[in-house]
Amino acid sequence: MRKIKVLHMYADMLDLYGDSGNMEILEYRCKMRGIDFQREKYSAGNDMPDLSSYDLIYIGGGADLEQQHISADLMRCREEMIKAYKSGSFLFLICGGYQLMGKYYRDADGNKIPGLGLFDYYTVAPDSRRMRCIGNIVIRTNIAEEPVNVVGFENHGGQTHNVKTPLGEVLCGSGNRSGGKTEGYFEKNVIATYLHGPMLSKNPEIADYMIKYCLKHSGAEEELTPINDALEKKCRSVMLKRLLKQ
Repeated sequence: MRKIKVLHMYADMLDLYGDSGNMEILEYRCKMRGIDFQREKYSAGNDMPDLSSYDLIYIGGGADLEQQHISADLMRCREEMIKAYKSGSFLFLICGGYQLMGKYYRDADGNKIPGLGLFDYYTVAPDSRRMRCIGNIVIRTNIAEEPVNVVGFENHGGQTHNVKTPLGEVLCGSGNRSGGKTEGYFEKNVIATYLHGPMLSKNPEIADYMIKYCLKHSGAEEELTPINDALEKKCRSVMLKRLLKQ
């Protein structure tokens, strides 16, 4: 049987706006295809696992306080995380998880939370906590086999700069920063984004991109049996018409 091995990091602390639902969506789509979805969890202070042994590592979103709480533990994982990234493990990062993989995150009080520095971007929050990027968002991405308009929900104060390879172009909403035109960060084995919701429930193409990648990484046949996504696509179409006035 084909299988995917997944590590969900800090699930007990980073779970804003149903982010853990992304794991449920991946597990469901694997189950529908007879793919064994093996999910393990890691919490701060646990024994360090071999991160390179996982096909996918997932970190969800959290507020400033939660990011401060896990920062030291995440730094403890730095060398293992770099090793996993370089060996091809897929990194799926939402909001706080996205920010902490960059150089640093400076919060609204001026506290500088060090990031792992895997990537060159950095995030700075405005002095006023009222200045936030909030609302539904639409981005256009080309990571699937054809361009896809991706729908999600964003709520972040942090403004992320110096993103060299964004996930997509903003069609509606803010994205990486207010007034910007791009959202998230992307490499072949990295999706980092501010999209909550959970993101994958609305965008099955993104879920399948990750499943295919993870199957290939595990050495298994990556061809996927089609799933009837008519309902998901109809729901997204309604949102696109509302947000883009199509």
